[in-house]
Amino acid sequence: MRRILRRLVNNWPLKVAAVGLASLMYGGLALSQNTQLYPGQIPVHYVNEPADTVKLPSTPQPVEQIRFFAPSHVLVAASSFLATIDLADYDGRVGVFQVPINVTSPDSRVTVLGFTPQFATIELDALVSRVDVPVKVVHGPVPDKLTVGQVKSDPSTVTVSGAASLVSQVDSVRADVVIQAGGIDVDEDVRLVPVDKLGNALIPVEVTPATARVTIAVSADSKTRSLPINPIVTGTPAAGFEIEAVTVNPQVALVAGDANDLEGLAAVDTEPATITGVSDDVTIAVGLAPPPGVVAVDEGPIRISIKIRPVTGTRTFNAGLRLVGASNTLSYKLSVDQVLVTIGGSTAELDRLSGAALVMDLDVAGRKTGTHEVAVTANLPVGTTLVAASPPTVIVTIGTTAVTAPSASSQPGG
Repeated sequence: MRRILRRLVNNWPLKVAAVGLASLMYGGLALSQNTQLYPGQIPVHYVNEPADTVKLPSTPQPVEQIRFFAPSHVLVAASSFLATIDLADYDGRVGVFQVPINVTSPDSRVTVLGFTPQFATIELDALVSRVDVPVKVVHGPVPDKLTVGQVKSDPSTVTVSGAASLVSQVDSVRADVVIQAGGIDVDEDVRLVPVDKLGNALIPVEVTPATARVTIAVSADSKTRSLPINPIVTGTPAAGFEIEAVTVNPQVALVAGDANDLEGLAAVDTEPATITGVSDDVTIAVGLAPPPGVVAVDEGPIRISIKIRPVTGTRTFNAGLRLVGASNTLSYKLSVDQVLVTIGGSTAELDRLSGAALVMDLDVAGRKTGTHEVAVTANLPVGTTLVAASPPTVIVTIGTTAVTAPSASSQPGG
């Protein structure tokens, strides 16, 4: 028994090492026989995305060359792998970052050993929006013998959203249409593309709404004629104000249509410019509104300028008289002690005068004894003026005996 035991423990470190090496070689052989390479590509998805942040690119490069370990009886497909980029630590951060890609498997029997690429370069930018971005319709060349009328887009402005660095470059959104050789009017929904000042498309930028209804009147073998533009103004200014003048720029427009339709036209109307409630001068851009069968050739906006002024009128009042420049060594006698005056001004200013004591002036400064015909004058509030006085002059008799000058008297009303 002791002899057997001695043989077992003799050179035991070498024996243990041999057993370990054999186990390692067996494990490596087994592992190499079960390590596999997935030949396809797996899309990469963002997780824990920060709010109000845009990611560029929106879809990272897929991973490939996935090495994995799985028992030989396990069937592996694209659904066996999940590739993600975790952005939990990037909330509120803006810039270019190199982020790690993580590939896992929902199947616990599959262990991912490696893949390519292991990192992705992404740009994080703030999510912003801009409103009232204009829609520009581009219709390209017009076929021969066709005339294109006014171009309209509904809506005429849209909202764009996306990365701040891209949205800041948006100049307009473009709607591309084609004028058909058959002379058919354009009336279609057109996809809108955000572009910079050079016309280059900016992607990805979201447009809301994504399409616009574009209408273009197209006529064949039509005649053209330049006609005066008739500005159409609707609505009423604010209380106490009225229209003083209306001007239009340009003053003429080139229109096209059948000769019979054009012959009876003396002018072409604009779309209505509404001035309801305005109290200051205003300029409004509108389009032309030609009658059926006639189209506007010029596509530029028509600007209607409306000049607004306060409503003016006249009102009659009884007014007292007072001497201006009277000497305390002379006496003054008036032929009348009050006059009837007509005052002009805005309705609001005339209303303020109603019920007030009005006094007209008689300038007697430097006049000597005798009889004088003195004109009636007035010192009225700003915005009002003396239109007439009845009588327009008053006889003032100046004597040498000093008496108290007549006090001014007035009667309110009108």
